[in-house]
Amino acid sequence: MAHSTSPLRPRLPLPGVRFIVAIASGKGGVGKSTTAVNLALALARQGRRVGLLDADLYGPSLPKMLGVSEKPQVNAHKKLIPLWVDNLAFLSMGLMVPEDSAVIWRGLMVQGALQQLLKEVDWAHHHTGDLDVLVVDMPPGTGDAPLTLVQQVVVNGVVIVSTPQDIALLDARKALAMFQKVSVPVLGIIENMSHFSCPHCHHTVPLFGHGGAEKEAERQEIPFWGAIPLDFSLRCSGDEGQPIMRTNPEGFLGKVYTQMAHHLWQQLNQPASS
Repeated sequence: MAHSTSPLRPRLPLPGVRFIVAIASGKGGVGKSTTAVNLALALARQGRRVGLLDADLYGPSLPKMLGVSEKPQVNAHKKLIPLWVDNLAFLSMGLMVPEDSAVIWRGLMVQGALQQLLKEVDWAHHHTGDLDVLVVDMPPGTGDAPLTLVQQVVVNGVVIVSTPQDIALLDARKALAMFQKVSVPVLGIIENMSHFSCPHCHHTVPLFGHGGAEKEAERQEIPFWGAIPLDFSLRCSGDEGQPIMRTNPEGFLGKVYTQMAHHLWQQLNQPASS
């Protein structure tokens, strides 16, 4: 039986947050979390007040990608205080459960945990004012977590990450369709792992095909934000807890994420069409 796409209750803005942006994909393993963390860091480098929420409750990877493990504290109003990392207010279920433990939850438990991570958090704790943007790293697919997010709060936009291969694009279309059905604007599509460039001879090989996400963006009349290569340094950065936007923001990849963050901020601040 298909999930209902109509909200169960009126969606309200999240206190302490101006814009909420989801980073989503149709399937796992396409680099969605890498994209989320580097986009959030790029926004912070541009002077925005940024929060980063790891909403992948079953496989939270952002603590490792950021190199943090400290448990969040609770304020006087019994709200969680996000960690302060690289000028980001950061929160993840991975900070509250052991790294090697399995989260075995049914749908209602997932919904309850995500609601708590959204609403029972002092997102503005580290700032004198509200967050400009809360970047939410979604779990892959179209299940309970993304539906809970869009049913609980106003999500101002979603960015879809896909690899060029047909199987990934098939799943990306499902994610696109879900967000469109619940009236969340799709701000852009990013093609990750677009090609591999040999670090020695610089020969380029499109291991997963090339241009598929761009063609899909054109077909759906959605902005295409660009292609990110399959890069050894990008893979190492996540494994070592040293994201590219921390270690080499002026390099090629850093400039790519910086430009994407610029696109994101521009689209969030566009006046609503009449």
